[in-house]
Amino acid sequence: MALAFRNLTVTPDDPVSEWGLEGIQTALERGDLSHWRRIAAEVRRDPWGKVASDLVDVLSYCRPYGVGDLMADVVASARADAEQSERASVSAEVREIVEASGMTAAEFAARIGTSPSRLSTYATGKVIPSAALMVRMRRLSSTRSSHIASSVENHVG
Repeated sequence: MALAFRNLTVTPDDPVSEWGLEGIQTALERGDLSHWRRIAAEVRRDPWGKVASDLVDVLSYCRPYGVGDLMADVVASARADAEQSERASVSAEVREIVEASGMTAAEFAARIGTSPSRLSTYATGKVIPSAALMVRMRRLSSTRSSHIASSVENHVG
């Protein structure tokens, strides 16, 4: 028997992003693997988006046997993967900023008000710097790069 939504203006053939809470709940309770895969794919695409949020809400009051725990794991895994990717992006940016500054890591750390060992934790992704510290790093690097370019122009010109 095909999945059907009752009292909804959307159908199971519509994008999962249009299903809402009731559609997701119905798909979890009466759907099959194809529906669950579509929900999981949308959660992996946007782990903190509307579908993921709706799924978490549904799972807070409805835990369909078998698929409920699986879907909770999908959300947790998608969010952990996204956080890991974001952490890697931040650490790569920190390394690029330090390199672009032309300073040693120790000089750079001193100029932003931290220790070389703490800067190293940012560059490896073990610790994520605050937004304010990222702004400070970007500013120092761009100021330093502008200063170096100005010095080169003065010596050449």
